[in-house]
Parts: sequence; structure tokens; C-alpha cells
Amino acid sequence: MYNKELVSNILKQIESSLCTIIKRFSPVTSVDDFYSSEEGFEKLDAICMQLITIGEALKNLDKITNETLLANYPQTDWKGAKGMRDIISHQYFNLDAEIVYDVCKTKVQSMRDTIKQIIEDVSK
Repeated sequence: MYNKELVSNILKQIESSLCTIIKRFSPVTSVDDFYSSEEGFEKLDAICMQLITIGEALKNLDKITNETLLANYPQTDWKGAKGMRDIISHQYFNLDAEIVYDVCKTKVQSMRDTIKQIIEDVSK
């Protein structure tokens, strides 16, 4: 078994980062918004930092739970989220803003919903 309090804290940090991404991404209407101004570049950088944080936290969760917790929630691409962290961290100059845009538009909210469910389940 794993430390539920530690796991719960990590999950809450992930949820907070997801909320931050949702807030920062809300005015973005296309991938061009990331490139059209200095503010857009800053927004892309800030979102990427949150994605790195989430990926690292997911890796820590797997370590703490012996890869058992996230496996119970296959509706989210955990491997992809952790892989995105690696790409942003190690290949930043090759970053594809379209992929970041797509992740923010199509995956972040559903991951947040799943994380909220996991938090609820872990607290039982």
C-alpha cells in the first residue's frame, strides 16, 4: 500500500497545475496566438512549465504507487502526459506549439476531471 496523504497532496498539485493551464489557455483561440506577440510566447512558455510539472508529478505518483494507481484510470493517456514532459524538457527548441495547443484544447479538461475522480477515490 502507499501513503494516501502524500498521493492526495500530489494529486491536488496536479489539479492545481491543470487549473492554471485552463486559465492561461482560455484566451487562446488558435496556435497562432502563441506566436503573434511576446505575450503569446510567454503564455506558451508558462503552459509548458505546467505541463512539465504535471508530467514529473505523474512519474512520482507511479513511483510511490508502484504504477498501480493511474492504471485504474485508463481514460487518460498517462504515458503521453509523462512523455510530453520529457519532450518539453529535453527537446524544447524542437517544441511543436500545435501539439501544445491540441493538448490544451482536447486533453487538459478531461485529465482534470479524472484527477478530481482519483482524489475522491483516494480519500475514501
